[in-house]
Amino acid sequence: MEKKNIVTEHEEKTPAKTAIIIGAGPAGLTAAYEMLKSTDYKPIILEASAYIGGISRTALHNGNRMDIGGHRFFTKDKRILALWKEIMPDMLTRPRVSRIFYRRKFFDYPLSLKWRTIRNMGVWRTLLVGAGYVTARIFRRKEVSLEAFMINRFGTPLYKMFFKDYTAKVWGRDPSVIDASWGAQRIRGLSLKKLILTALGLNKERETSLIEEFSYPKHGPGEFYEQLADKVRELGGEIRMNSEVAGITRDAVGLTHVTLANGERVEGDYFFSSMPIKDLLAAMNDVPSEAADVAKNLPYRDFMTVGLLADKLKIKEGGKNYPPDCWIYIQEHDVKLGRLQIFNNWSPYMVEDENTVWIGLEYFCDEGDDLWEMPDDAFIDFAVDELEKIDILERGDVKDSVRLRVKKAYPAYFDSYSEFGLVREFLDKMPNLYCIGRNGQHRYNNMDHSMLTALCAVDALKNGTNAEKVWNVNTEGGYHESA
Repeated sequence: MEKKNIVTEHEEKTPAKTAIIIGAGPAGLTAAYEMLKSTDYKPIILEASAYIGGISRTALHNGNRMDIGGHRFFTKDKRILALWKEIMPDMLTRPRVSRIFYRRKFFDYPLSLKWRTIRNMGVWRTLLVGAGYVTARIFRRKEVSLEAFMINRFGTPLYKMFFKDYTAKVWGRDPSVIDASWGAQRIRGLSLKKLILTALGLNKERETSLIEEFSYPKHGPGEFYEQLADKVRELGGEIRMNSEVAGITRDAVGLTHVTLANGERVEGDYFFSSMPIKDLLAAMNDVPSEAADVAKNLPYRDFMTVGLLADKLKIKEGGKNYPPDCWIYIQEHDVKLGRLQIFNNWSPYMVEDENTVWIGLEYFCDEGDDLWEMPDDAFIDFAVDELEKIDILERGDVKDSVRLRVKKAYPAYFDSYSEFGLVREFLDKMPNLYCIGRNGQHRYNNMDHSMLTALCAVDALKNGTNAEKVWNVNTEGGYHESA
Protein backbone atom coordinates (compact mmCIF):
# COMPACT_ATOMS: atom_id res chain seq x y z
CA MET A 1 0.00 0.00 0.00
CA GLU A 2 1.36 3.40 -1.05
CA LYS A 3 2.16 5.66 1.87
CA LYS A 4 0.91 9.20 1.48
CA ASN A 5 3.16 12.10 2.25
CA ILE A 6 1.81 13.87 5.33
CA VAL A 7 2.73 17.55 5.66
CA THR A 8 2.57 18.76 9.22
CA GLU A 9 1.04 22.10 10.23
CA HIS A 10 4.51 23.26 11.26
CA GLU A 11 5.90 22.50 7.79
CA GLU A 12 3.02 24.31 6.05
CA LYS A 13 3.70 27.54 7.87
CA THR A 14 5.80 30.21 6.23
CA PRO A 15 8.77 31.07 8.43
CA ALA A 16 8.01 34.06 10.60
CA LYS A 17 9.49 37.34 9.52
CA THR A 18 11.96 39.00 11.82
CA ALA A 19 11.80 42.46 13.33
CA ILE A 20 15.07 43.86 14.64
CA ILE A 21 14.47 46.20 17.59
CA ILE A 22 17.37 48.40 18.64
CA GLY A 23 17.20 49.17 22.36
CA ALA A 24 15.62 47.44 25.40
CA GLY A 25 14.10 50.58 26.88
CA PRO A 26 10.39 51.40 27.26
CA ALA A 27 9.79 51.75 23.52
CA GLY A 28 11.77 48.72 22.39
CA LEU A 29 10.29 46.35 24.97
CA THR A 30 6.76 47.60 24.30
CA ALA A 31 7.19 47.10 20.56
CA ALA A 32 8.41 43.52 21.08
CA TYR A 33 5.62 42.62 23.48
CA GLU A 34 2.87 44.05 21.28
CA MET A 35 4.37 42.36 18.24
CA LEU A 36 4.36 38.97 19.94
CA LYS A 37 0.76 39.36 21.09
CA SER A 38 -0.75 40.58 17.83
CA THR A 39 1.47 39.53 14.90
CA ASP A 40 3.47 36.59 13.56
CA TYR A 41 6.71 38.56 13.52
CA LYS A 42 9.59 37.47 15.72
CA PRO A 43 11.26 40.37 17.54
CA ILE A 44 14.99 40.37 18.26
CA ILE A 45 15.97 43.14 20.67
CA LEU A 46 19.56 44.32 20.50
CA GLU A 47 20.59 46.19 23.66
CA ALA A 48 24.00 47.83 23.78
CA SER A 49 24.27 47.80 27.58
CA ALA A 50 23.96 45.16 30.27
CA TYR A 51 20.76 46.74 31.61
CA ILE A 52 17.05 46.46 30.81
CA GLY A 53 14.99 49.66 30.75
CA GLY A 54 17.29 52.28 29.23
CA ILE A 55 17.14 55.53 31.18
CA SER A 56 14.07 54.10 32.94
CA ARG A 57 16.09 51.35 34.60
CA THR A 58 16.52 51.14 38.36
CA ALA A 59 20.13 51.15 39.54
CA LEU A 60 21.10 49.19 42.66
CA HIS A 61 23.85 50.27 45.06
CA ASN A 62 24.54 48.46 48.32
CA GLY A 63 20.89 47.48 48.73
CA ASN A 64 19.48 50.91 47.83
CA ARG A 65 17.72 51.60 44.55
CA MET A 66 17.98 54.67 42.32
CA ASP A 67 15.41 55.84 39.79
CA ILE A 68 17.54 57.60 37.19
CA GLY A 69 15.65 60.77 36.33
CA GLY A 70 12.42 59.92 38.13
CA HIS A 71 9.55 58.14 36.32
CA ARG A 72 5.95 58.66 37.31
CA PHE A 73 3.52 56.10 35.93
CA PHE A 74 0.72 58.41 34.87
CA THR A 75 -1.04 58.48 31.51
CA LYS A 76 -4.28 59.44 29.85
CA ASP A 77 -3.80 56.88 27.10
CA LYS A 78 -6.03 53.85 27.64
CA ARG A 79 -3.76 51.42 25.81
CA ILE A 80 -0.74 52.35 27.89
CA LEU A 81 -2.74 52.22 31.11
CA ALA A 82 -4.04 48.76 30.18
CA LEU A 83 -0.49 47.59 29.46
CA TRP A 84 0.78 48.85 32.81
CA LYS A 85 -2.03 47.07 34.67
CA GLU A 86 -1.53 43.89 32.66
CA ILE A 87 2.18 43.65 33.43
CA MET A 88 2.11 45.00 36.99
CA PRO A 89 -1.35 45.25 38.56
CA ASP A 90 0.00 45.82 42.08
CA MET A 91 1.79 49.14 41.69
CA LEU A 92 1.85 51.56 44.61
CA THR A 93 -0.19 54.75 44.53
CA ARG A 94 2.07 57.61 45.51
CA PRO A 95 1.36 61.28 46.33
CA ARG A 96 2.87 63.71 43.87
CA VAL A 97 4.86 66.25 45.90
CA SER A 98 7.43 68.37 44.09
CA ARG A 99 8.59 71.80 45.16
CA ILE A 100 11.00 74.53 44.18
CA PHE A 101 13.88 75.45 46.49
CA TYR A 102 14.58 79.16 45.96
CA ARG A 103 16.26 81.67 48.27
CA ARG A 104 16.56 78.79 50.80
CA LYS A 105 12.77 78.46 50.95
CA PHE A 106 10.20 76.07 49.51
CA PHE A 107 7.68 77.05 46.82
CA ASP A 108 4.98 74.79 45.43
CA TYR A 109 5.60 73.35 41.98
CA PRO A 110 3.72 74.20 39.94
CA LEU A 111 3.49 77.53 41.72
CA SER A 112 0.34 78.11 43.74
CA LEU A 113 -1.33 81.20 45.13
CA LYS A 114 -1.26 80.02 48.71
CA TRP A 115 -0.39 82.50 51.45
CA ARG A 116 2.91 80.68 52.01
CA THR A 117 3.92 81.41 48.40
CA ILE A 118 3.17 85.11 48.79
CA ARG A 119 4.94 85.21 52.16
CA ASN A 120 8.06 83.48 50.85
CA MET A 121 8.13 85.56 47.69
CA GLY A 122 7.38 88.84 49.45
CA VAL A 123 4.54 91.26 48.75
CA TRP A 124 6.63 93.42 46.43
CA ARG A 125 7.78 90.49 44.26
CA THR A 126 4.22 89.16 44.18
CA LEU A 127 2.98 92.50 42.85
CA LEU A 128 5.74 92.51 40.25
CA VAL A 129 4.71 89.02 39.15
CA GLY A 130 1.09 90.13 38.72
CA ALA A 131 2.05 93.26 36.78
CA GLY A 132 4.45 91.26 34.62
CA TYR A 133 1.77 88.74 33.75
CA VAL A 134 -0.72 91.46 32.74
CA THR A 135 1.96 93.10 30.60
CA ALA A 136 2.76 89.80 28.90
CA ARG A 137 -0.89 89.23 28.10
CA ILE A 138 -1.19 92.65 26.49
CA PHE A 139 2.12 92.68 24.64
CA ARG A 140 2.46 89.09 23.50
CA ARG A 141 5.75 88.03 21.97
CA LYS A 142 6.24 86.05 18.80
CA GLU A 143 7.09 82.56 20.03
CA VAL A 144 10.39 82.05 18.24
CA SER A 145 12.16 80.83 21.38
CA LEU A 146 11.49 79.03 24.63
CA GLU A 147 12.01 82.33 26.46
CA ALA A 148 9.20 84.00 24.51
CA PHE A 149 6.99 80.94 25.03
CA MET A 150 7.43 81.09 28.81
CA ILE A 151 7.10 84.87 29.14
CA ASN A 152 3.82 84.79 27.22
CA ARG A 153 2.44 82.35 29.81
CA PHE A 154 3.99 83.60 33.04
CA GLY A 155 5.28 87.14 32.53
CA THR A 156 8.88 88.33 32.71
CA PRO A 157 9.35 88.55 36.53
CA LEU A 158 8.10 85.02 37.21
CA TYR A 159 10.06 83.68 34.25
CA LYS A 160 13.28 85.18 35.59
CA MET A 161 12.62 83.93 39.12
CA PHE A 162 11.64 80.33 38.46
CA PHE A 163 12.33 79.34 34.85
CA LYS A 164 15.28 81.12 33.25
CA ASP A 165 18.19 79.90 35.37
CA TYR A 166 16.84 76.38 35.92
CA THR A 167 16.24 75.93 32.19
CA ALA A 168 19.80 77.09 31.52
CA LYS A 169 21.04 74.48 34.02
CA VAL A 170 19.13 71.73 32.26
CA TRP A 171 20.13 72.61 28.70
CA GLY A 172 23.37 74.53 29.12
CA ARG A 173 21.90 77.28 26.94
CA ASP A 174 19.95 80.43 27.57
CA PRO A 175 16.22 79.89 26.86
CA SER A 176 16.39 82.69 24.28
CA VAL A 177 18.29 80.34 21.91
CA ILE A 178 16.19 77.20 22.57
CA ASP A 179 13.39 76.38 20.15
CA ALA A 180 9.86 76.98 21.45
CA SER A 181 9.07 73.36 20.52
CA TRP A 182 10.42 72.29 23.90
CA GLY A 183 7.73 74.35 25.62
CA ALA A 184 5.09 72.90 23.32
CA GLN A 185 6.25 69.40 24.34
CA ARG A 186 6.59 69.89 28.09
CA ILE A 187 4.52 72.82 29.36
CA ARG A 188 2.07 73.58 26.57
CA GLY A 189 -1.01 73.55 28.81
CA LEU A 190 0.46 75.29 31.82
CA SER A 191 0.30 79.04 32.48
CA LEU A 192 -0.19 81.51 35.32
CA LYS A 193 -3.83 81.78 34.27
CA LYS A 194 -4.28 78.01 34.72
CA LEU A 195 -2.61 78.18 38.13
CA ILE A 196 -5.00 80.95 39.21
CA LEU A 197 -8.04 79.01 37.98
CA THR A 198 -6.79 75.88 39.74
CA ALA A 199 -6.35 77.81 42.99
CA LEU A 200 -9.94 79.07 42.67
CA GLY A 201 -11.28 75.61 41.86
CA LEU A 202 -12.38 76.73 38.39
CA ASN A 203 -10.00 74.68 36.24
CA LYS A 204 -12.04 71.71 35.05
CA GLU A 205 -9.27 70.35 32.82
CA ARG A 206 -6.38 69.75 35.20
CA GLU A 207 -3.02 69.76 33.50
CA THR A 208 -0.81 66.72 33.98
CA SER A 209 1.72 68.90 35.81
CA LEU A 210 -0.99 69.40 38.44
CA ILE A 211 -1.74 65.72 39.14
CA GLU A 212 -1.84 64.82 42.82
CA GLU A 213 -0.86 61.15 42.66
CA PHE A 214 0.67 58.57 40.36
CA SER A 215 1.39 54.84 40.20
CA TYR A 216 4.84 53.46 40.87
CA PRO A 217 6.45 49.99 41.05
CA LYS A 218 7.60 49.02 44.53
CA HIS A 219 11.23 48.70 43.47
CA GLY A 220 11.34 51.46 40.89
CA PRO A 221 10.56 51.63 37.16
CA GLY A 222 13.19 49.06 36.30
CA GLU A 223 11.10 46.40 38.04
CA PHE A 224 8.32 46.98 35.51
CA TYR A 225 10.65 46.71 32.52
CA GLU A 226 12.34 43.60 33.89
CA GLN A 227 8.92 41.97 34.10
CA LEU A 228 8.02 43.18 30.61
CA ALA A 229 11.29 41.70 29.33
CA ASP A 230 10.43 38.38 30.99
CA LYS A 231 7.07 38.40 29.16
CA VAL A 232 8.83 39.03 25.86
CA ARG A 233 11.12 36.06 26.43
CA GLU A 234 8.21 33.82 27.54
CA LEU A 235 6.35 34.58 24.31
CA GLY A 236 9.33 33.67 22.17
CA GLY A 237 11.05 37.00 21.70
CA GLU A 238 14.80 37.30 21.87
CA ILE A 239 16.74 39.91 23.87
CA ARG A 240 20.47 40.13 23.31
CA MET A 241 22.32 42.17 25.93
CA ASN A 242 25.72 43.83 25.35
CA SER A 243 24.89 43.90 21.64
CA GLU A 244 25.84 47.34 20.37
CA VAL A 245 24.75 48.15 16.82
CA ALA A 246 27.77 49.57 14.98
CA GLY A 247 26.61 49.40 11.37
CA ILE A 248 23.28 49.56 9.55
CA THR A 249 23.05 48.52 5.91
CA ARG A 250 20.37 49.61 3.47
CA ASP A 251 19.67 49.12 -0.22
CA ALA A 252 17.32 50.87 -2.62
CA VAL A 253 14.26 49.37 -0.88
CA GLY A 254 15.08 49.76 2.80
CA LEU A 255 17.21 48.34 5.60
CA THR A 256 18.62 44.84 5.17
CA HIS A 257 20.73 44.08 8.24
CA VAL A 258 22.70 45.49 11.14
CA THR A 259 26.26 44.73 12.16
CA LEU A 260 27.14 44.50 15.84
CA ALA A 261 30.31 45.89 17.40
CA ASN A 262 31.68 42.33 17.60
CA GLY A 263 31.25 41.92 13.84
CA GLU A 264 28.12 39.76 13.95
CA ARG A 265 25.57 40.39 11.20
CA VAL A 266 21.87 40.29 12.12
CA GLU A 267 19.34 40.31 9.28
CA GLY A 268 15.74 41.42 9.55
CA ASP A 269 12.64 42.20 7.56
CA TYR A 270 11.61 45.21 9.64
CA PHE A 271 13.59 47.48 11.92
CA PHE A 272 12.49 49.45 14.99
CA SER A 273 15.08 51.92 16.24
CA SER A 274 15.16 53.64 19.61
CA MET A 275 18.86 54.48 19.37
CA PRO A 276 19.75 58.20 19.15
CA ILE A 277 19.10 59.46 15.62
CA LYS A 278 22.58 60.96 15.64
CA ASP A 279 24.03 57.46 16.04
CA LEU A 280 21.48 55.85 13.71
CA LEU A 281 22.50 57.92 10.70
CA ALA A 282 26.20 57.72 11.61
CA ALA A 283 25.95 53.92 11.44
CA MET A 284 24.01 53.85 8.17
CA ASN A 285 25.47 53.67 4.66
CA ASP A 286 24.66 56.05 1.80
CA VAL A 287 23.12 58.85 3.85
CA PRO A 288 22.65 62.11 1.90
CA SER A 289 25.16 64.70 3.06
CA GLU A 290 22.51 67.23 4.08
CA ALA A 291 20.70 64.78 6.36
CA ALA A 292 24.00 63.40 7.68
CA ASP A 293 25.22 66.88 8.64
CA VAL A 294 21.99 67.71 10.48
CA ALA A 295 22.05 64.41 12.37
CA LYS A 296 25.74 64.77 13.23
CA ASN A 297 25.05 68.12 14.90
CA LEU A 298 21.86 67.21 16.73
CA PRO A 299 22.38 68.27 20.36
CA TYR A 300 21.85 66.18 23.47
CA ARG A 301 22.20 66.90 27.16
CA ASP A 302 23.91 64.31 29.30
CA PHE A 303 23.08 63.55 32.89
CA MET A 304 24.69 62.51 36.15
CA THR A 305 23.22 61.40 39.45
CA VAL A 306 25.02 61.27 42.77
CA GLY A 307 23.34 58.93 45.25
CA LEU A 308 23.87 59.86 48.90
CA LEU A 309 22.77 57.79 51.88
CA ALA A 310 22.44 59.95 54.99
CA ASP A 311 21.16 59.77 58.51
CA LYS A 312 19.04 62.87 57.99
CA LEU A 313 18.62 66.10 56.04
CA LYS A 314 18.57 69.58 57.54
CA ILE A 315 15.25 70.24 55.75
CA LYS A 316 12.91 68.05 57.82
CA GLU A 317 9.12 67.91 57.80
CA GLY A 318 6.30 65.78 59.18
CA GLY A 319 8.34 64.17 61.92
CA LYS A 320 10.72 62.50 59.45
CA ASN A 321 14.39 63.09 58.74
CA TYR A 322 13.53 64.50 55.32
CA PRO A 323 10.76 66.47 53.53
CA PRO A 324 7.87 64.76 51.66
CA ASP A 325 8.98 65.66 48.13
CA CYS A 326 9.70 63.22 45.31
CA TRP A 327 11.67 65.95 43.56
CA ILE A 328 13.00 69.28 44.73
CA TYR A 329 13.87 71.71 41.93
CA ILE A 330 16.97 73.62 42.97
CA GLN A 331 16.58 77.19 41.70
CA GLU A 332 19.49 78.55 43.69
CA HIS A 333 21.87 80.48 41.43
CA ASP A 334 25.04 79.69 43.39
CA VAL A 335 25.07 75.91 42.77
CA LYS A 336 25.09 73.71 39.66
CA LEU A 337 22.73 71.14 41.20
CA GLY A 338 19.52 70.93 39.18
CA ARG A 339 17.18 68.58 41.04
CA LEU A 340 17.17 66.57 44.22
CA GLN A 341 15.29 63.26 44.41
CA ILE A 342 14.28 61.69 47.71
CA PHE A 343 13.92 58.02 46.87
CA ASN A 344 12.19 57.21 50.18
CA ASN A 345 9.20 59.19 48.92
CA TRP A 346 9.02 57.46 45.56
CA SER A 347 8.73 54.12 47.37
CA PRO A 348 9.80 52.97 50.84
CA TYR A 349 11.07 49.79 49.16
CA MET A 350 13.78 51.80 47.39
CA VAL A 351 15.68 52.15 50.69
CA GLU A 352 17.20 49.23 52.57
CA ASP A 353 17.10 50.94 56.01
CA GLU A 354 13.97 53.03 56.59
CA ASN A 355 15.80 55.02 59.28
CA THR A 356 18.09 56.53 56.64
CA VAL A 357 17.38 58.92 53.78
CA TRP A 358 18.48 57.98 50.26
CA ILE A 359 18.72 60.92 47.85
CA GLY A 360 19.78 61.53 44.26
CA LEU A 361 21.50 64.76 43.21
CA GLU A 362 20.85 65.39 39.53
CA TYR A 363 23.30 67.31 37.36
CA PHE A 364 22.88 68.19 33.71
CA CYS A 365 26.06 68.36 31.66
CA ASP A 366 27.75 67.59 28.34
CA GLU A 367 29.84 64.50 27.82
CA GLY A 368 33.47 65.54 28.05
CA ASP A 369 32.92 68.79 29.96
CA ASP A 370 34.60 69.59 33.30
CA LEU A 371 31.81 68.07 35.39
CA TRP A 372 31.64 64.90 33.29
CA GLU A 373 35.40 64.35 33.40
CA MET A 374 35.77 64.95 37.15
CA PRO A 375 36.78 61.75 38.99
CA ASP A 376 34.00 60.11 41.00
CA ASP A 377 35.40 60.91 44.44
CA ALA A 378 36.06 64.53 43.54
CA PHE A 379 32.62 64.98 42.03
CA ILE A 380 30.87 63.43 45.03
CA ASP A 381 32.79 65.82 47.31
CA PHE A 382 31.73 68.70 45.06
CA ALA A 383 28.08 67.60 45.23
CA VAL A 384 28.13 67.29 49.03
CA ASP A 385 29.71 70.75 49.25
CA GLU A 386 26.83 72.18 47.24
CA LEU A 387 24.23 70.63 49.56
CA GLU A 388 26.06 72.03 52.57
CA LYS A 389 26.23 75.44 50.91
CA ILE A 390 22.46 75.69 50.50
CA ASP A 391 21.72 74.24 53.96
CA ILE A 392 20.16 70.95 52.89
CA LEU A 393 22.62 68.46 54.39
CA GLU A 394 25.65 68.22 56.68
CA ARG A 395 28.64 66.26 55.41
CA GLY A 396 28.95 64.35 58.67
CA ASP A 397 25.55 62.72 58.10
CA VAL A 398 26.60 61.06 54.82
CA LYS A 399 27.02 57.28 55.15
CA ASP A 400 27.46 56.09 51.55
CA SER A 401 27.68 57.51 48.03
CA VAL A 402 27.79 56.59 44.34
CA ARG A 403 27.88 58.41 41.03
CA LEU A 404 26.17 57.37 37.77
CA ARG A 405 26.50 58.86 34.28
CA VAL A 406 23.89 58.71 31.48
CA LYS A 407 24.79 59.71 27.93
CA LYS A 408 22.27 61.40 25.63
CA ALA A 409 19.60 61.53 28.31
CA TYR A 410 17.80 64.53 26.84
CA PRO A 411 17.46 65.29 23.11
CA ALA A 412 17.77 69.08 22.80
CA TYR A 413 15.95 71.66 20.69
CA PHE A 414 18.67 73.94 19.34
CA ASP A 415 21.63 73.92 16.90
CA SER A 416 20.76 71.75 13.89
CA TYR A 417 17.37 70.74 15.32
CA SER A 418 15.70 73.49 13.27
CA GLU A 419 16.61 71.47 10.15
CA PHE A 420 15.41 68.14 11.53
CA GLY A 421 12.93 67.91 8.66
CA LEU A 422 15.78 66.86 6.36
CA VAL A 423 16.50 63.88 8.61
CA ARG A 424 12.84 62.95 8.85
CA GLU A 425 12.46 63.16 5.06
CA PHE A 426 15.36 60.75 4.61
CA LEU A 427 14.10 58.29 7.23
CA ASP A 428 10.60 58.26 5.76
CA LYS A 429 12.00 56.88 2.51
CA MET A 430 12.69 53.55 4.22
CA PRO A 431 9.33 51.75 4.56
CA ASN A 432 10.68 48.99 6.81
CA LEU A 433 12.12 51.37 9.43
CA TYR A 434 10.18 52.76 12.41
CA CYS A 435 11.80 55.27 14.74
CA ILE A 436 10.40 55.00 18.27
CA GLY A 437 11.03 56.36 21.74
CA ARG A 438 12.64 59.54 23.03
CA ASN A 439 16.01 59.32 21.30
CA GLY A 440 14.60 57.36 18.38
CA GLN A 441 12.60 60.43 17.41
CA HIS A 442 14.81 63.11 18.99
CA ARG A 443 11.78 64.26 20.92
CA TYR A 444 11.56 64.93 24.66
CA ASN A 445 8.84 62.31 25.17
CA ASN A 446 7.79 60.97 28.52
CA MET A 447 7.82 57.28 29.27
CA ASP A 448 4.20 56.69 28.25
CA HIS A 449 4.57 58.63 25.01
CA SER A 450 7.69 56.62 24.16
CA MET A 451 5.71 53.43 24.73
CA LEU A 452 2.87 54.78 22.61
CA THR A 453 5.22 55.35 19.67
CA ALA A 454 5.99 51.63 19.87
CA LEU A 455 2.32 50.63 19.84
CA CYS A 456 1.66 52.92 16.88
CA ALA A 457 4.65 51.47 15.04
CA VAL A 458 3.37 47.91 15.50
CA ASP A 459 -0.06 49.09 14.34
CA ALA A 460 1.56 50.48 11.21
CA LEU A 461 3.42 47.22 10.67
CA LYS A 462 0.21 45.20 10.93
CA ASN A 463 -1.75 47.56 8.67
CA GLY A 464 0.98 48.05 6.11
CA THR A 465 0.93 51.82 6.61
CA ASN A 466 3.74 54.35 6.90
CA ALA A 467 5.22 55.86 10.04
CA GLU A 468 3.25 59.14 10.00
CA LYS A 469 1.16 58.30 13.08
CA VAL A 470 4.29 57.21 14.94
CA TRP A 471 5.85 60.63 14.43
CA ASN A 472 2.61 62.35 15.46
CA VAL A 473 2.58 60.93 19.01
CA ASN A 474 2.68 63.77 21.56
CA THR A 475 2.52 66.56 18.98
CA GLU A 476 -1.09 67.60 19.37
CA GLY A 477 -4.00 67.19 21.76
CA GLY A 478 -3.40 64.93 24.71
CA TYR A 479 -1.34 66.14 27.61
CA HIS A 480 2.13 66.37 28.98
CA GLU A 481 3.79 65.35 32.21
CA SER A 482 6.23 67.95 33.40
CA ALA A 483 9.60 66.70 34.56
